[in-house]
Amino acid sequence: MEDKQLGVVEDTLYVPMLGRIYASENCPGILMDKKALELKDKLPASVIQNDKQTQYTYLASASRSVNMDRFIKDFINQNPDGVIALIGAGLETTFYRNDNGHTVWYEIDLPNVISYRKTLLGDSPRDICIPGDAFSKDWIEDIRSRHPDAPVLVAASGLFYYFEETKVIELMQMLQPYGDIEILFDTVNKSGMTMMKKKHMKTVGHEDAKMFFYVDKASDLISKIGGNAKVLAEEKYYRFISRSGLTFSTKMSMNISDLFGMVKMIHIKLDQESQ
Repeated sequence: MEDKQLGVVEDTLYVPMLGRIYASENCPGILMDKKALELKDKLPASVIQNDKQTQYTYLASASRSVNMDRFIKDFINQNPDGVIALIGAGLETTFYRNDNGHTVWYEIDLPNVISYRKTLLGDSPRDICIPGDAFSKDWIEDIRSRHPDAPVLVAASGLFYYFEETKVIELMQMLQPYGDIEILFDTVNKSGMTMMKKKHMKTVGHEDAKMFFYVDKASDLISKIGGNAKVLAEEKYYRFISRSGLTFSTKMSMNISDLFGMVKMIHIKLDQESQ
């Protein structure tokens, strides 16, 4: 299976998939992703053969999925008619872990990534692929044309790191006029960004992927977005991740990350300015 000549940033989509596979095979108490396991033999052989990650980097990716699942399940429970939109969807299998048989999901990514995604995962009447730029309003207008009043949770898993802060803020401001919108994403603080640039991306084999976006305090980000945007949650990344059976090095890395808030989950409500 070829990878459709993915670019530097798009090529990082294999990293979270490998993390989910590793966790499912070795740490199912943290994450079990049956769909990821099904896809293992469909990935390019070179991806598996050249994979030299550590337990910590594998589980850093898997932990993102665990965290995303927790917030998404809460949203679905609170909004039975809500919609989930994954921007920068890549090869995410979030739908398959959280499908309740009712909620409609949208997977948004660049056309070449969506094309490759479909070769591996196909399409579903309730898991709909939209090729396009996550930072363009085309996809949210498409969703709003189908679901004019539904609450929408926009989930950005491992996406924002690769973009300048101004571009991320512009995206959030762009979404504000489109009604009931929440956005969920993972990020790092400044020290976490330094560590990712020095060690993490080199370990996962993508030291050439440039990274920019970090958030020291969610409240500071909110002030830059403006309007009535508000923080719904700002949580340490490994807060709910079991350390049972992990190596000492992995446990220490997780503990240090949480101690200094180096990696975290942020959940924001994107309200417009009151008129």
